[in-house]
Amino acid sequence: MISLPDLINTPHRRLNPLTGEWVLVSPQRAQRPWRGQVERSAQEKRPAYDPQCYLCPGNLRANGEHNPNYDHTFVFTNDFSALLPDVPLLDRSDHPLMRAHTIPGTCRVLCFSPRHDLTLPEMEIGDIQRVVQVWMDQSADLGKNYRWVQVFENKGEIMGCSNPHPHGQIWALNALPNEVIKEQSQQDRYFNEYHQPLLMDYLEKEVELGERIVIGNEDWVVLVPFWAVWPFETLLLPKRHILQITELTKGEQSSLSQILKVFLTGYDNLFNISFPYSMGWHGAPFDNEGDSGWQLHAHYYPPLLRSATVKKFMVGFEMLAEAQRDITPEQAAARLREVL
Repeated sequence: MISLPDLINTPHRRLNPLTGEWVLVSPQRAQRPWRGQVERSAQEKRPAYDPQCYLCPGNLRANGEHNPNYDHTFVFTNDFSALLPDVPLLDRSDHPLMRAHTIPGTCRVLCFSPRHDLTLPEMEIGDIQRVVQVWMDQSADLGKNYRWVQVFENKGEIMGCSNPHPHGQIWALNALPNEVIKEQSQQDRYFNEYHQPLLMDYLEKEVELGERIVIGNEDWVVLVPFWAVWPFETLLLPKRHILQITELTKGEQSSLSQILKVFLTGYDNLFNISFPYSMGWHGAPFDNEGDSGWQLHAHYYPPLLRSATVKKFMVGFEMLAEAQRDITPEQAAARLREVL
């Protein structure tokens, strides 16, 4: 049997049990010289209030409405929603290779703070906990009418964020998205075979090994997954078996806010910038019928590779064959631990 140390300097593939997909790990490439694209490092100082920002309190939005003078969080329906609730139900299935159907849904924007210049790790823990509570409340509200509720955040220009005001989004639709279908299938398969939730067993093993753990507290663990694709990708997991974010206790909400503060500050410390990423929560669908194979978790996908200005590109082999990474997940976890 090949041990992990034997693979550290050798090209190898790792299986992602959540999706059933493989990732190619090429640690020998980590030191290659870089003469490709260099990103601009956005470090400009932002004001606490921007009169031109359509997310700041009291300001005019694109639909002609004014935001309220909110004190903490603020949620509204996106003025340019990718999903709409009142669409005609149409289904094109006359040919097996050209199928399409309409899908009802909605998209909401969540302003984390009235402050234009603060990101989540810069906010007070109490204010982060308010964001956690909104994640829960919005999921519960939308889950009454939609199968899937996707809470997510795109942070930073490099991740396509169109407004620097600290905010996230909540999209809801009556279908399971592709990534969710993969995760549900894999978790169901594992549960049917081993009678334990996949991610609960996985977390137990990671805690035992300790190699990829970044930080933990009484209720939560942040780790670089064994199968990570992005250089500093992380997985945020509760220690208790939880199906949906709506089930968090007051204590778990508080400890989640605390670990987010420390962990996201560590991200910022890594390259001394406001660290960009896309993140999102995955839990059991809202039409779930007691499926205990699911486990709540959050994915963090940062694009930066070796500095604040060099990013990881998913091109060529990644687009045509399978994902590939250079630094190992173990190396990434060690670097993140150093900056906490």
